[in-house]
This record gives sequence, C-alpha cells and structure tokens, in this order.
Amino acid sequence: MRVAAFYRFVPLAAAELPGLRRRLLALGNAEDLRGSLLLATEGLNGTVCGPEAGVEALLSHLQADPRLVGLDIKRSVAPAPICHRFKVRLKREIVTMGVPSIDPSAATGTPVPAEDWNALLADPETLVIDTRNGYEVALGSFEGAIDPATASFRDFPAWVEQDLCPLVAERRPRRLALFCTGGIRCEKATAYLLDRGFEGVHQLQGGILRYLERVSEADSLWRGECYVFDQRVALGHRLAPGRHSLCHACGLPLSPADRALPSHVPGVSCRHCIDRYSDADRERFAERQRQVVLAAGRGGSHLGRQDPLGPA
Repeated sequence: MRVAAFYRFVPLAAAELPGLRRRLLALGNAEDLRGSLLLATEGLNGTVCGPEAGVEALLSHLQADPRLVGLDIKRSVAPAPICHRFKVRLKREIVTMGVPSIDPSAATGTPVPAEDWNALLADPETLVIDTRNGYEVALGSFEGAIDPATASFRDFPAWVEQDLCPLVAERRPRRLALFCTGGIRCEKATAYLLDRGFEGVHQLQGGILRYLERVSEADSLWRGECYVFDQRVALGHRLAPGRHSLCHACGLPLSPADRALPSHVPGVSCRHCIDRYSDADRERFAERQRQVVLAAGRGGSHLGRQDPLGPA
C-alpha cells in the first residue's frame, strides 16, 4: 500500500466545501482508497493509502486546483491498509486549536528544513518545543525538547499563557523551534505565537516524518518512535514500522513492555484504560475482539475495531 500524508492552510469558501467533499469521496471510493480527509475554510488535511495509481490520482486531482499546486506530500509504504474506510469530513478546523482568529495562511514561523534542524537543536539559545500530545511524546521526541504535557492541541494556548510566557521571560532565548508529527500542528502553533507577539519563531518543515525520512539514524537527534494516527501506530527512521501497537479498547499506544503487563488483554484493556471502563464495557469489548479474531481468520477485517485517535 502507498501512503500519502499532506495538508495545506489555504482559504476555502464554506459554500464550496460540500461539493468538494462529494467529489473527493467519489474519487477515493472509485480508486479503492482508505484513510481520511478533513476539509474546512482554513484548508485541508489528509492521510490516505491504497494502490499507487489511486493515491496519485487523488493527489493530481487536488493539485489541479491552483490553490493546492505544490502540495507538500510525505510518501511512504505500508504492508496493509492503514485504516478501514475512506472518509471525507467537513470540520471547523483541519486541526483543532479552538482559536478562530488564528490564520496560518497569513503568517507562520520560519520553516527549517530537516537537514538544518540539528544545528538549531544544538544552539543553547534555542528553546525547542514539542507541540504534540503527552501520549505521543511518551513514545519518542528530540533530545532536550520541552514537553507541554497537553492532552489535546486545544490545551496549547493555555500552556503558552501559563508556562511558556514566564519561561521565555526567564531564559530569553533567541529562537523558539516548534515541531510535530507532520508539520500541521507546529505550523498553527507558530501562527498563534506570532499573533501573541513572540519573536524568532521557527518550525520543523515537514515535521518529524520528514526528519526521519531524510536524516540518517547515525546523525539523528530523535530518540524513540513517532506516533502516527493510523493502524501503523508508530514509525522509526526511514519511516520503518515501529514496535508499538494500539489498545483497541481505548485507542492509546502500547509498547512491548505495556503488552507484557497483566492489565493488557487484547482488545479489552491496557494500563491506560484498566480503570476507565466498567465490567459491562469490557464484556462488550471482549465480544468485539472475538469478532475481530474470527474476521482475521477468514482473511478479512472487522469494521467495529476502534481506529487510532485523530490528532486532538
């Protein structure tokens, strides 16, 4: 399976979104694609997989729109479909921060190519900030990066006001360097910082995925694996599959050590959710897992299986 991840902050008229959704949904289904596309007045965000010809047909259709020419696309491969369905959704935001006044198409931080990122990290006058959620950071991050410990990207503005502002006042860094999985969250985060009056704001162009793709493991300052929002769960250098899997009860990632704990019952519970659900919930999850196993034995997949979390 070919995989393509892409996004673009670009103004789209609300009136055109329903028609665009219908066309993309029809094309994706005709080309046997899986994955999801989010459309909003601020742009589009997608990760799709399928036959190479089908993926390229969708990308060509998108880039036939002059506003999307030169769409930044991160391509990779997967041994199996990364999602069960193909979905196109209309949203208020393509990545939810909850601050409607922020317009990343107007101004964002200075993009830093993956090949130049290590120099920025090595500069003691740079404050490096991971804009992802806590459960993602737990799988891996860059050496020395600040973890805001957010549960959702909606928490980022509050963290800026409560923690980053006093930290910058204390340390007075020359630069702020933000990063995320594919670039979309750090791009929107830099737009927010610029709107708040911060200076020297930078972002990792193409995100962690572009860095892992282009920077050799020998030269890399990345430690661990990178969580991705699909059935692959996590990726390593050269975008090779990682060792983490998903808990299909709560949708959070599990390391090999997590899967060895007594709390882990495949499809039913893990250390993240063992105290979150009732016995009735677990009985329901166990039945769903039984259906998953039966479907796998028949060479198929069970659509009731929980998909990975989206970037909240």
